[in-house]
Amino acid sequence: MGETGDTGKSTAPAEIAGWPKLVITYRTDTDKVAALLPPGIEPGAEPIVTIGVYCVPILDEPEFGTSTRVQADFDGIAGQFSLGIGIDQEAAIFNSKEINGQPKFPCTTRFFRFGDAVEATATHQGYTFFEFRGRSTGIVDPEPGDREENEWWLKYSRAIGGAEGEWDYPPHVVRVRQVSQQVHVEELDGTLTLRDSPWDPHTDLLPMREQLSARLITSVHKAREITNAGPLDPVAFWPHADTIGGSRWPGRRGGPRNLR
Repeated sequence: MGETGDTGKSTAPAEIAGWPKLVITYRTDTDKVAALLPPGIEPGAEPIVTIGVYCVPILDEPEFGTSTRVQADFDGIAGQFSLGIGIDQEAAIFNSKEINGQPKFPCTTRFFRFGDAVEATATHQGYTFFEFRGRSTGIVDPEPGDREENEWWLKYSRAIGGAEGEWDYPPHVVRVRQVSQQVHVEELDGTLTLRDSPWDPHTDLLPMREQLSARLITSVHKAREITNAGPLDPVAFWPHADTIGGSRWPGRRGGPRNLR
């Protein structure tokens, strides 16, 4: 027998469809955000970092993931620049990067709710770099109407053989436009903890100055479009091409620049 929650949806035990997303925001430094953005993508209105933790059905099985984004504008359009999406499905990592430039990398996410308690952690290369522990303080009003969001990914391919400054496919910005409507929102009283990690350097490159919000959000998705938004200067972009794995964190030969 299924159970009906506050959204009115009936779900069977252990069904993941309709799971809320854990969304946490914090304030960092404007210059830190600017240092991570390639030339042509500008810092947004505020130096806000959004960490999202989710579980969604992908490739006929549950995908647990942890994403990190910063406010950023491209071509006069406000959005968020994706620094990384750590997931537990190897098949989706390489396929997504090749086709759309989605910055996915292997990561173990632990995310659950038990009563009012909500907990989440993310572990990559043996480092648990993110942790949230909190409790629901109750339902709040969802944002009214449709919500449009833009996310920026990057697609490019350096030349075979790794010749300096040479490309097989020069850098382009990928625009991910999504339209959704919030249907259920819960406020959380909890603490975000970021830990030192050379593979996910939040504490060094996006230090938390102030935790702003933590919520569980369930949305109905109405539209999603992935398009080529235009090129970036290939010369100016070159220093940003080498990243840590499939993320957008700056790297050295695919690994951390300063492995501790």
